[in-house]
Amino acid sequence: MSEQLRRYHAAVWDEPLVMEMGAPGRRGTRIPDTEPGIAQTVGPAEDLVPRGMRRAAPPALPELTEPEVQRHYLHLSQQTMGMMGISLFGTCTMKYNPQLGEQVVARPEVAEVHPHQHESTMQGLLQVVHDFDLVLRELSGMDRFVFQAGGGADAAYLHACLTRAYHASRGELGQRTEIITTAQAHPCNPATAAAAGFDVITLPLEGDGYPSVAALEAALSDRTAALMVNNPDDMGIYNPHIKRWVELVHEAGGLCFYDHANFNGVMTRIRAADLGFDACMFMLHKTFGVAKGGGGPAVGAYGCTAELERFLPGPLVTRDEEGYHLVEQGPEGVGRVREFLGNVPQVVRAYAWARAMGAAGMREAADISVLANNYMEQRLLRIPGVTKSQPHLTERRLEMTRYSLGELTERTGVTAHDVQNRMVDFGIDAFWLSHEPWIVPEPFTPEAGEMWSKEDLDYWMDVLAHVCDEAHRDPDLVRTAPHRQVIGQLDGSALDDPERWATTWRAHRRKRPAAG
Repeated sequence: MSEQLRRYHAAVWDEPLVMEMGAPGRRGTRIPDTEPGIAQTVGPAEDLVPRGMRRAAPPALPELTEPEVQRHYLHLSQQTMGMMGISLFGTCTMKYNPQLGEQVVARPEVAEVHPHQHESTMQGLLQVVHDFDLVLRELSGMDRFVFQAGGGADAAYLHACLTRAYHASRGELGQRTEIITTAQAHPCNPATAAAAGFDVITLPLEGDGYPSVAALEAALSDRTAALMVNNPDDMGIYNPHIKRWVELVHEAGGLCFYDHANFNGVMTRIRAADLGFDACMFMLHKTFGVAKGGGGPAVGAYGCTAELERFLPGPLVTRDEEGYHLVEQGPEGVGRVREFLGNVPQVVRAYAWARAMGAAGMREAADISVLANNYMEQRLLRIPGVTKSQPHLTERRLEMTRYSLGELTERTGVTAHDVQNRMVDFGIDAFWLSHEPWIVPEPFTPEAGEMWSKEDLDYWMDVLAHVCDEAHRDPDLVRTAPHRQVIGQLDGSALDDPERWATTWRAHRRKRPAAG
């Protein structure tokens, strides 16, 4: 090991629910009485609320002082298990979210803007949206981007909808019923294609780690509507025949969509349009230094060529000599994906990140990501019980590699989930396994990215090596982990019984009268 493991132990506060705290009469602030002149002009406050909307009884809210509230949420934050240590969360790029972005979106020019304001009153914000559209055009070669889609899967679904509109405009929607993807594309691609009413053809991986050109040719027909694919995939393998793939799909009359979930390691080196793709997607809440926020908020920035632009949802931001304007979609637009412009604060954060990095910074970040991934591979494959997907492929992988703990499980009975649970005992965030279905047994997919230091990467690997050694010496210790976290293993037997769990305080009191 390159360094000694730290003596880590998570904070354990045994914190009650906020609804169970406080006492009658406690206040965080005291609202002053209404001045007589205002009261005389406005009238009683209760008259401002329609009678049918007034509560029959006050809401059951806790009464606490400001220090009690602050201390309570500080304790909860200290007990958070995820994204607080070293997190090499693979298949989804996770990186540091700069505080500058948080400061910018907290400014009133962003935080206090109402979407129904007239466009003339938010010219600065519209300029950010417009200019970030231009940034992504440079990175992709596309002709227009929209930011309504609330994540990668939403952007993939938007493409499936545009695919329908495109073929419908040509009178071929009844014929174009199939979308082609691969076994290692992100599951959102086949899922959204099916949700949009298409039949899905999934090409299997072959000896080189990707489907062959011959397999694609066999799948193509006059029924082909589109190709939806990632490249590189979640095993770090890049399909060198991708340009030929796009040519073949176009010859068959289909569209090509590039899911850029794995863009981090190829930033400034690959442009979707240069490969012939008709559309692509970037995940702002990952690649562009924006917080993912525990599953949201998110933005799947969707870009397309000029040929498909007429199908985009509105409003779109345009610019002329008088300033920036909101233009509703045209008659062929597929309709709103989300309200207004989407999650604009995330766009502002991503714009700040992109401007701070610049093209040279993004290129260096991609280099560091690839270098770090290959450095990790050299160390990880020396750990007993760790192998990688397609071990016969010796070429260097790009930004991530799919590893397997299958051999460790065969020898010790310790699974990848067990190793996850034990690693958090050392201040390491649980790693990501892989998307379903598992192509390799007991998978894990670390993604170093560009933000972690060599010392951080070494410590992460030291912990994994230590846990794998524990699995050989004392497997029960690993199987019963975590031991130094906020909680131990949970009994999941109640998850399928709604009478045993509650998602609101009202349900909690109803199901557990003693708690009220």
